[in-house]
Amino acid sequence: PTVNEGVWQLVMSYIEFHAAPGRSDMERRTHDDKFLRMATDLLCQLAAAADALDMRGLVEQTSRALARIISGKTSEEIRAAFNLPDDLTQEEKLTVMPGQDESDPRTRLLSRLYAKKRQELKLLPGPAYATSDKTDSRSLDDLMSFIEAGGSKNKGGAAKAGKQAAKAGEQGAKLFAAVP
Repeated sequence: PTVNEGVWQLVMSYIEFHAAPGRSDMERRTHDDKFLRMATDLLCQLAAAADALDMRGLVEQTSRALARIISGKTSEEIRAAFNLPDDLTQEEKLTVMPGQDESDPRTRLLSRLYAKKRQELKLLPGPAYATSDKTDSRSLDDLMSFIEAGGSKNKGGAAKAGKQAAKAGEQGAKLFAAVP
């Protein structure tokens, strides 16, 4: 991984402090506690650099510091702390995690609450919950001719698309063959 100059300087200062003779364990622990008080993104970069350099002690300490940041926080708080995007849909957020004991009353209550929320989402307009009761009334022959034509009304569209795909495949094969 690429290490920026600031992270490299942190790694070097850590090494210099721990390499100096005559330091007690108490001094090292105190230094490390102060040293690891930094922004979350910088701490993640330091952990990655320590892992790439196979610095077991620094990896363990940065991992513990990151674990303390995460400890006791909700998923939303963790996403905010690490600047992570929320990639779950409303529907996915309302599903019970697999492996949870269904005999547990808390899980049953959570399942009922999630079911109620899913019903509310179904009533919302727009893409929050997409359901469709529409059926396609076209015959199978009509659908097959549509597919074979490449989705266009032009009957030559499929032939043209096939030629373009073949040409792209040939170009890709030439590029792949040129790679040593």
